[in-house]
Amino acid sequence: MIRLLIHSATHSSRTLGPVLAVLPVIALLAPVALADEDPQEGAGEEEPFVEVIDLRPDDLASFGLKNVSAPVASLFRGFGHYYKDREIHVDTTPSGGMVDLFYVRSNFQKRFEQAETPVRVIVPARVDAGPRDSVTIRAFAEGFRQKTETVKVRSSVEEVVLTLEPLPNTLDGLSHRYFAGRSRVGFLTEESLSFRVQEASDGFSVVLTETAMAPEARAALDDMRSPLIAEVFGQQLGEDLLVKVSLTDAATDATEVRSRQQYNAARDLHEFVLELLPSDGGRASVERALAALASVGTADVTGCALAFDSSVREQLDPGDLNRALSPQGDFTDRYVRAAMRRLGEVTPGGAVSFTDGSRFSPAVPIELEVSLNQAAGAKGFLSLLRRFVFDLESEEYRVETYRSLVAPELDRASFDVVMGKAQSAEKSCLASS
Repeated sequence: MIRLLIHSATHSSRTLGPVLAVLPVIALLAPVALADEDPQEGAGEEEPFVEVIDLRPDDLASFGLKNVSAPVASLFRGFGHYYKDREIHVDTTPSGGMVDLFYVRSNFQKRFEQAETPVRVIVPARVDAGPRDSVTIRAFAEGFRQKTETVKVRSSVEEVVLTLEPLPNTLDGLSHRYFAGRSRVGFLTEESLSFRVQEASDGFSVVLTETAMAPEARAALDDMRSPLIAEVFGQQLGEDLLVKVSLTDAATDATEVRSRQQYNAARDLHEFVLELLPSDGGRASVERALAALASVGTADVTGCALAFDSSVREQLDPGDLNRALSPQGDFTDRYVRAAMRRLGEVTPGGAVSFTDGSRFSPAVPIELEVSLNQAAGAKGFLSLLRRFVFDLESEEYRVETYRSLVAPELDRASFDVVMGKAQSAEKSCLASS
């Protein structure tokens, strides 16, 4: 018994004198048996791998009453309770979150580490920690609110599980449109967005407060390109989502950025819209667009062009296609309207046929409005838009611009499949003609 106490006292040289002074009192106490640990206990059991973080500060807490009382108290609570380095198991729900670990003593940070849960944190023995020593655990994960918890080093807490709550808003999708020198980026969320736009030398950034990003939105960001937009990427910064938009060299000094919010009652979604438009009004781009539309002829909406038209329509979701082509207050509305009017001009007989069997003449104002509201079913319209776009845009951006008109929320890889099948259908038609 005396040998054990002397060994414990030498754990810290600062405690040796006080311990020897209380040895006569300890000798009068009844012996207390300390159970030895069985080295075979738990043999053969494999625990899942967890990271181990040593958070012990370089210096110990100042000498105090705890150093005098610990040898006596250890007879009742066990030697390891005071003199063994502690381990705190930290995890998050869901697991795999990141944690910032701060060792704080008297409001001063002594150590900082970062790890991925689950993690085992090593802290000093209770006898080497002060009454104000604590570990602050700040947990965070993409798509969840941050959560913080503080544990006293001298407490009996051995496990901390922080349950993370989802962020109140999610960026469910994006829509991107480019046409005739203008771009439009729409951020679709279930709740109204709180945001701020920050301009930079090469573009701008959008910070969406307390918003996570769905996988579909991330895929759309990676695909977003146009003659105005060079690169777009998103990054979760704590509880906020940062979307960085880099403009092309040609667009950096000649583009204005405007923003607005709107609510789509039909889809029950909120949309935050950023518009990029030429500083000079884009008159030259409008003139080029009208010239490209005038070059569309009958051959572009009849014959084997209809095989392409039908294939694209069959592969796209009818609701998404109709929403993309119907008037919604976008800058593309006037081009779609002019294209529908041109479809009537180049269609034999002047009446456009629809997939439901109806026929309307876009030359008549009221029938033009009806045609626009069900543009997804207008035969020859998708092939006309292809010719319109391909005559207007450079080869690098033709497919992307066409996608932005007919399927602005579809990722580029999926739309490439749509285009491939449609072009094959047209080639097969030409080969058999």
